[in-house]
Order: sequence, then C-alpha cells, then structure tokens
Amino acid sequence: MAEIRIRNTDERIRGEENVRAFLENQEVLYEHWNPGKLPAELQEKFTLTDEEKAQILSTFDTEIRDLAGRRGYQTWDLIALSEATPNLDELLKKFEQVHTHTEDEVRAITAGRGIFIIKGTDDVGYFDVELEAGDVISVPEHKPHFFTLMDNRQIVAVRLFIETEGWIAHPYEDASFQKA
Repeated sequence: MAEIRIRNTDERIRGEENVRAFLENQEVLYEHWNPGKLPAELQEKFTLTDEEKAQILSTFDTEIRDLAGRRGYQTWDLIALSEATPNLDELLKKFEQVHTHTEDEVRAITAGRGIFIIKGTDDVGYFDVELEAGDVISVPEHKPHFFTLMDNRQIVAVRLFIETEGWIAHPYEDASFQKA
C-alpha cells in the first residue's frame, strides 16, 4: 500500500483512503490493483522475457483497459528494472531530475517498489509517494515530479500513454527542490 512523506514536515500519510484523499487534493490519481492475480513465479521476478512481460500485461488486461478507457490512454507497455538492467545507474540519472510532461505519467506497480517525488500545492511543497505492488498512480500533465527506485532497486510497472510514442520529459528548474 502506498505511503506518503511530506518533505517539509516529514509527516507520513498511511492507509489507502488517507493516501487517496491526499493525492486527490493534489490532483493525482491513486488506485489499487490486486497484485495477487499474478502467477507466484512472476510476483518477485525482475528480469523478464518478452513472453513473461506479455503474460503480466495479459493478467492485468481488464484493469489496463478500464483505466485507459476512463483516462484516454492509447497505448501501454511494461518496464522492468533491477541490478540486472544494463546501465541502470545511467538510466536512473535521467529519471531523477524534476520534470513535467504534456501528458499524464502513469505507473501501475506489479512487483517491487518505486517512489514518485511530486511538487504539491504551495502549502504542501514536495512530497514522496512510496509505491509497492498493486499501487497505481497517475501524475497529471505539467505537474513537476520525478520517479525513481527505492533502496531495493527493483520494479516492474505497467506504463500507460496518450501519445503512441510515449511521453517526453521537459526539465523543470526549481531552486526550492532538495533531493533528500
């Protein structure tokens, strides 16, 4: 279940309804899918064949199509990152810069853990959304954010897009942002 940490105060928000209400006030969609639908051998597997990726997408096809239909997403894929990912550190450096997009950035976590750092309203400032298997989040277009891995450095996530070529990051300079 997702957990939020407000960076200015170190306050923690826990519990699905509390997380959902907080994120809704920040214009961020939060939902939860059942990660137990996956076959046991895929629930903690982070190096995937094309066939295994297709199996995960097929397992969540109903949920993906429902979300896509409600939000206008046209295409989706699966990303799997772990220590086995070539050039993982270089890849993460690209992710770990505050940026915006001209469409939503969506992640449905099917295994592992990840974290979105999002710029909230002026009274909140930046906050972290710590995600785990089953958590689904959609950061709206033009909202400054970035996504990275948690300490375990393992994640499998469905990504949904409006534009068929995927999203393009636009750097967002913010002197008030601090990494920690």
